[in-house]
Amino acid sequence: MKTTSILGLALAAMFGAGAQAASISTTLTVAGTGTLSGTGFSATSTSCNMTNIGSCTLTASASISLTTQTITGPVTITVSGGTLTGTITLPESILGGGTTSTQSTVVIAGGTGTYAGTFGTITGVGSGSLGTGAGSAVVTLNFTGSGTLNTSGGGTTSPTPTITAVQDAGSYTNNIAQGSIFVVKGTNLSASGFQSAQYPLVTTFNNVKITFTPTAGGAGTDCPMIYTYNQSGTNQLAAVLPSTLAAGNYNVTVTNSGTAGAPFAATVVKSKVGLITRDSSGSGLALVQNYISATQSDINAYTSQNSGLSPAKPGQTLIAYGTGFGAAAGVSDTTGAPAFDFIANGHKVFAVVGGTQITPFYAGRGPGFVGLDQIDFTLPSNIPTGCVVSFQISFDGVLSAPTYLSIAPDASSSACILAGYTTSDLAGFDQGANVYGGAFALTQFTISETVPTFGNLTLKSDSLGGSFTKISGWELTSAASNVTVSSSTIGSCTVTTVTGSGGATSSGTVTYLDAGKVTATGPAGSNLNGVMTQTNGLYSYALGFENPPAGLPFPTSPATLIAGTYTISAAGGADINSFNVSLTIGSPINVPGGLPTSVNRASGVTVNFTGGNPTDVVSLIGSSSSGSGTNISSVNFVCTAQASAGKITAPASITSQLPANASGLLEIGSGAFASFNAPLKAGGNIPAAFVGTFGSGATVAWQ
Repeated sequence: MKTTSILGLALAAMFGAGAQAASISTTLTVAGTGTLSGTGFSATSTSCNMTNIGSCTLTASASISLTTQTITGPVTITVSGGTLTGTITLPESILGGGTTSTQSTVVIAGGTGTYAGTFGTITGVGSGSLGTGAGSAVVTLNFTGSGTLNTSGGGTTSPTPTITAVQDAGSYTNNIAQGSIFVVKGTNLSASGFQSAQYPLVTTFNNVKITFTPTAGGAGTDCPMIYTYNQSGTNQLAAVLPSTLAAGNYNVTVTNSGTAGAPFAATVVKSKVGLITRDSSGSGLALVQNYISATQSDINAYTSQNSGLSPAKPGQTLIAYGTGFGAAAGVSDTTGAPAFDFIANGHKVFAVVGGTQITPFYAGRGPGFVGLDQIDFTLPSNIPTGCVVSFQISFDGVLSAPTYLSIAPDASSSACILAGYTTSDLAGFDQGANVYGGAFALTQFTISETVPTFGNLTLKSDSLGGSFTKISGWELTSAASNVTVSSSTIGSCTVTTVTGSGGATSSGTVTYLDAGKVTATGPAGSNLNGVMTQTNGLYSYALGFENPPAGLPFPTSPATLIAGTYTISAAGGADINSFNVSLTIGSPINVPGGLPTSVNRASGVTVNFTGGNPTDVVSLIGSSSSGSGTNISSVNFVCTAQASAGKITAPASITSQLPANASGLLEIGSGAFASFNAPLKAGGNIPAAFVGTFGSGATVAWQ
């Protein structure tokens, strides 16, 4: 199967930009003052802004023509990255002693820097007045107008290009494969706007070229250009790495309008597969077609919608897209490529979905495109299902960076299933919605350990931290790995089994949000009262061990966590407005005689305790594992009870599911929970929680 119906979207996702003209639509709003002298005047803006470009400064030197009844003269608009130059024309009537409003124009006929060669007309309304001041005539001018500036003219001046990254256009990481598509990121790489090249590709496009020169010396090689992109604060280029370029180390340079930048080190490899993803991040939901029929192929999504979106189904054929298979013999790097199947040419290619290895029936160049690779495969009927099923491509034994697929439970289902999210939530993610969350945790944990030289010790550790996060709907997992998770509930206990066979993990795109200064306070006697430290969006309070034995290199906690009310207060920051949340924690529970150090799994375990608020939730947690290396099975249980019960039990039906292990864990804890809404500055709220826990634990032999 060789289909091109999705390739336009694949390229748009790969490049991080949609196809559009090499132009900028803008509205110029300016106010200024000047001094009249003879038949002309000079004016300078007091305020100036151009939408989609930024703030500006306008200067004009105009002459007044009584014959044409116009005010006309050269104008210069200074913006970030260069200048725009041209002519301003206003009706002479605006100087009639009052204030009038009539049609006016600013014609841009050139520029400098990133706006070199720009042209276009901005048409709008001008107003003004003529008065006196400081012994001379004073002119007041205002102009508001809209128009389109064409940025493809190509001027003669250009600032020096600066490269910050050279990456493949799939996983967006270093090292570029022969014959693959790559991106160059930086500043001053190209003129403003977006331009997409047509086939056959050329090595100099929009006055820009990218050159790879061997580090060891020799002639440079220019790369066929795909696009130039410079808008909304992002400057990026895309090109095809020639298949004939030998693997090795290179210096990469960008030349923009005749000005070459400093070299940037990059490495060329024979192959390196990177899958294209929905958000152009290189991780998260992969950009894949679900084959429905000869006339319909949906984009892989969480839910079925009328817009050509749907989750994959077991037994369905899928078409994935990426780049980096390497050089394809006889295939052009500048014109639309014919089919070239890497499997038929001796390469071992597999699609790895949920840990299942699938042999594609086609894995090669996307027909009609350069550098774009296509993988066609059929899901087996017993494939794992869910919204974040891990997906990678294995090429000659090397795995691509992990992404994931959405797979519905069966052919009749219209949505995948992800715990904690409704179908409505998932449909929102398909339309670009984000996932928000927030939590602060106050914890005191006591553990008994045998420490060499110091003997049997009881150590009490305190911690307080939290954060607010925003996760893209295309990044619903931070661990797309080859693991199987199952759980079962018996009474008030839940057992979770995690079985893994290794595999990489995928770090989802998480943005930490700013709530400004956050202060934590505790009850009298706790000595907890101060501003939390914010590091890369994570808030923390400098706590540590309470009264550690002298000689142990442990940080001493400045506070003592005790029963009472604790409060988190935020002043408000760039993302979140002010809030205040309080939590009352009861006294720590006490286990007379301590936790057992050995448990017969066939008999269960009961722990008696005292303390805590009567309504506090007490949790008993046990864990054990078996296996080694990358093939480990871990079993954990959590049983709950209210503090008023005075005891908590994990019955034999629970503990018997744990593997025998002489170094397992057993923990008990109690605490309280307070939910709150953190108000987003942009509108809406983030559901958040403040959790306080007192707990203790010990090593236990599960026999």
